[in-house]
Amino acid sequence: MSHQSDLIAEDIQAYLKQHENKELLRLLTCGSVDDGKSTLIGRLLHDTKMIYEDHMASLKTDSAKMGTTGEKLDLALLVDGLQAEREQGITIDVAYRYFSTDKRKFIIADTPGHEQYTRNMATGASTAQLAILMIDARHGVMTQTRRHSFIASLLGIRHIVVAINKMDLVDFSEERFEEIKREYLTFASQLGLADIRFVPMSALEGDNVVNRSENTPWFTGQSLMEILETVEVSRDKNLEHFRFPVQYVNRPNLNFRGFCGTVASGTIRPGDQVMALPSRRTSTVKEIVTFDGNLEAAYIDQAVTLTLTDEIDISRGDMLVKAGDEPEVGNRFNANIVWMTDAPLETGRLYDIKLGPTFTSGTVKKIHHQTDVNTLEQQLNPSALQLNEIGLCELTLSQPIAFECYPRNHATGSFIVIDRLTNVTIGAGMIAGNAGGAESLDPVTGEERSRRLAQRPAIIACNGTQAPALALAVERALFDQGKTSVVLDEDNAGNADDRRRTAQLLTAHGLIAIAVNLGTDVATAHAEANSDEEIPTAVSKLLEGLVQGQQI
Repeated sequence: MSHQSDLIAEDIQAYLKQHENKELLRLLTCGSVDDGKSTLIGRLLHDTKMIYEDHMASLKTDSAKMGTTGEKLDLALLVDGLQAEREQGITIDVAYRYFSTDKRKFIIADTPGHEQYTRNMATGASTAQLAILMIDARHGVMTQTRRHSFIASLLGIRHIVVAINKMDLVDFSEERFEEIKREYLTFASQLGLADIRFVPMSALEGDNVVNRSENTPWFTGQSLMEILETVEVSRDKNLEHFRFPVQYVNRPNLNFRGFCGTVASGTIRPGDQVMALPSRRTSTVKEIVTFDGNLEAAYIDQAVTLTLTDEIDISRGDMLVKAGDEPEVGNRFNANIVWMTDAPLETGRLYDIKLGPTFTSGTVKKIHHQTDVNTLEQQLNPSALQLNEIGLCELTLSQPIAFECYPRNHATGSFIVIDRLTNVTIGAGMIAGNAGGAESLDPVTGEERSRRLAQRPAIIACNGTQAPALALAVERALFDQGKTSVVLDEDNAGNADDRRRTAQLLTAHGLIAIAVNLGTDVATAHAEANSDEEIPTAVSKLLEGLVQGQQI
């Protein structure tokens, strides 16, 4: 059975127009290690005639060299592109593939099965509308099956196809199929997954992948491809609540001021009254402007420019909504966070937060619980989140923003966490709801200050005839390393006793105090210079000792 359109050969322009108008389905494959995820994608590409002749020739050569299927084509090699993946026979990174049929076009993500690649799987699942969950018919529901089901539910994937693979190795047993089906449904009842479908198949042999299999006469459901072509995903979009995050304010001249962005949900028409958040100022939509001309209406996922009848203050990161249908506005909320870096998430530390075009800073005030993705058990009030762990956290931002719960609106309910020093994305969050209650007035602790400043408080004594110059050199060296310090001398802190008390006060607030001509009895470390030539050596030796002793 071929899904490749005959129009490609007959009328390429007609084919391209037809292809452009096809509905797009984003899906991912997930499951335990070696359940056949990459083989399934290779089978889909192969049976829909989406493999070029040179790729097929290369596949035959690679299958003979490093294949794991004997004399048969190793279709997994079409997807496992990294050398490490081919050598180990596993998937490490998220691999994206594109194919189409006469009815739909698809973007499919092959995600890794190993626990240490949970962050990679979450990345692939973040945009998926449907998940194909692979289960080896010989092994049944495994730990990784539960983990990926939990992540899929957490990321709001509403359609799950449970592909019970390698049925050829259990003689296409209906009894085994029903046993696995019951086991999975018992587990899935904890996750609230609504649309779950089951397909008995063999990705290697092609049974029930694209075509119905004669080996499963007892199975009356659809093949995998039939499900992919017919599953209803358009209703999953939020067409009711208009949300328009402003990405750019376009002001080419004095006569035009438009607000550019992509409609995150809902619809908008000229004449509709809108409210700008968080300012809550209202106006009316004047025009919906595009490069191809003005529109009578704009719908979800359309990139447009809106002009308003009134000159109200709107900036990048603000959100336009319909008056009377507003999301939450505030600077505190609870969110499930997937942690993606080796350094742990710490409460009290300052991070950058990016929600759509909104960029601000914030801290994780509290970790309510960390969920074991293998057992769904919750550890209450952990001190930190480690790499690949998922936890429900309370965040406090430096400014109020408009947001919604992730299940209601993915675009306005998701964010990323960014390291302020490296600008690396280190976490992904899904908003669970408003934190509620009044803002806590608990006193700020020294530990919280240290985490916020990413340093340990210390008192550094600089002595010698060149102590003032030495103190300034130490301050510069610490500043270049991202540390916050204050120089204390007779001019700004008084005599030695006053400098001592001031230094202790600064360290209580998480700072590093550099005191000129202070005794070493209260100092964490000290340095001495009696000439300008001695200063560089003294600074270098001081910093080396502080770093080795982990004193700052």
